[in-house]
Amino acid sequence: MSALRDRLAASRIASAALEARCLVEAACGYERADLVANGHQPLGESATRLATLAARRLAGEPLARILGAREFWGLPFSLSPATLVPRPETETLVEAALRHCSSTRGKQHPWRILDLGTGSGCIGLSLLAELPHATLVALDRSFETLMTARGNARQHGVAARVSFIAGDWGNAIRASFDLVVANPPYVAVGDIQGLEVEVRDHDPRLALDGGADGLDAYRAIARGLPNLLAADGRAFLEVGKGQDGAVRALLESTELTSFSCHADLAGILRVVSAGPSEASSRGQRRKLKSQQASFEMHPGAP
Repeated sequence: MSALRDRLAASRIASAALEARCLVEAACGYERADLVANGHQPLGESATRLATLAARRLAGEPLARILGAREFWGLPFSLSPATLVPRPETETLVEAALRHCSSTRGKQHPWRILDLGTGSGCIGLSLLAELPHATLVALDRSFETLMTARGNARQHGVAARVSFIAGDWGNAIRASFDLVVANPPYVAVGDIQGLEVEVRDHDPRLALDGGADGLDAYRAIARGLPNLLAADGRAFLEVGKGQDGAVRALLESTELTSFSCHADLAGILRVVSAGPSEASSRGQRRKLKSQQASFEMHPGAP
């Protein structure tokens, strides 16, 4: 394993020792305790598999893609070629949303959550893990992605509280939610070629491409949010570095107000949060009184 660690380090791969251990565990089918107990044993037939995995990593394929999973919010999430690899900075969104829940109605409240562009489900399912009575609508345009998210929901024991819907940024949804969360594509199309190889060549372009200025998805989301948020609902949107002002301006052009921004561990403003204006809230309350929620949950679909 030390030889593999040195090869990874020579290729300037961060956390070379950790990645070498993960690759050996994957090649041998070991758990961590197995590796400690058997690490001195010859690899035997596993040597060929390890060589293949190591070659993929040295060629720039992310470790999470090789393993087919990534940890997020302390939970393992399976991946597919159609899903973005969850990023540590996205935990900022989960943290901000949970802080809002704790400071308002509390974590025991039956929160209604909409996850736009759910991907692997890491955001919405992490919220369900912390909010025991919450329900989630997980929306994505990719059927393959929805199947991956559904598998993750089953793995974490929350599938009965999730509805999976194929759609584009909530246009087909006729319901209101306490929380709307999203990590939309926000890379300007002209910047994609300059991304790190691990991202550019291995994350799905659909999850990266934000259009000419990186804001196309936010425009679509902003148009729908006033109708998706309950009277006292709140949206939490991840943004790229330096995009917070532009995203806030887009949201201000609708009926949203009460803004806040949340920085990640690197000090980058990573999440923009907003809620309906008072006028919009009054209209939403009138709408809810005149017609009861017509959106019926169908757990387990598709």
